[in-house]
Amino acid sequence: MTAAPGFYARRLSRPGAVLAPMAGYSDAPMRRLAAEQGALWTVSEMISARGLVLGNEGPDLTIGRPYAGEEGRVVQLYGAEADILAEGSRRALSWFGAAAIDLNMGCPVPKIKGKGGACLLLTPEVAYTLVSAMREVVPVDVSAKIRLGYDRVRAIEVAQGLEAAGASLITVHGRTSVQRYTGHADWDAIAGVAAAVSVPVVGSGDVTDLPTLKARQRSGVAAVMVGRGAVGNPWLFAQAAGTLDTDPTDAQRAHTALRHAELNAEWYGERRGLLQMRKVLPGYFAHRPEWREALVRCSTLGEVRLALDHLTATGTAGESRVSPRPGTRYAESRP
Repeated sequence: MTAAPGFYARRLSRPGAVLAPMAGYSDAPMRRLAAEQGALWTVSEMISARGLVLGNEGPDLTIGRPYAGEEGRVVQLYGAEADILAEGSRRALSWFGAAAIDLNMGCPVPKIKGKGGACLLLTPEVAYTLVSAMREVVPVDVSAKIRLGYDRVRAIEVAQGLEAAGASLITVHGRTSVQRYTGHADWDAIAGVAAAVSVPVVGSGDVTDLPTLKARQRSGVAAVMVGRGAVGNPWLFAQAAGTLDTDPTDAQRAHTALRHAELNAEWYGERRGLLQMRKVLPGYFAHRPEWREALVRCSTLGEVRLALDHLTATGTAGESRVSPRPGTRYAESRP
């Protein structure tokens, strides 16, 4: 089966930004809010292809399954074996309804060293065989997310090899693997990659606010990917698309923060969902660091509502359009 290009080209026909894959953050609730604000597409948290093929994972995998009606979601896999990634791609498409499949070649964390991620930048010829194998078995676009290199810059060489292997799009984070997240992303190097290949290149790294995003959109890339800058700030995608030209008020932030908490409770169960929100809620009010302590203490939806009502003194936070029915009991998430 030959992959049919099209998803990325269609999505790149309009302006906007892309939600990055972020472990522990780019889950179904966050993807839903980003998509509603006009993200070009969203990317799942990275998923082990070996876990899909040889492990106990199935269609109900929490980080893989889509929310009801989800569209435009790319599933990111990591691995280092062509046959496993090929079968993992088939399953990601069948189980999770992926709009495209992305190969992780940029994760620098030690626990996956030798299993894929950024270590593939040391042996890019292996990565080319992986992309080729994935592309042969799924009828959707296959892409790759890379860094500038492992311990030295070689992104142009790697990107050209990935293009030759059949990648429909390449995302480049502007640091090497050994840098992890220190220093600054090198957008000149990203622009150099974009100029050296004919497939679209998406740039990533240090995009935390609208002025920076706008500047990066003019750097020669096809689109900009946003990670940490989107946590607590889904409006950044509407601003990137040109459909919003103002910043949200505190009342609007509170409304969306509560909705995010409710979506988390629906997805994971209230206890787990609200524990996860403790790292997200302060991001909605990054301009008010004095509110952080009150927000991270919330462990129920009721406490989130009360805290937001008190902090904003508007009452707006209690009017979320997805607030639960009286007596609703949230089910615990599936493993």
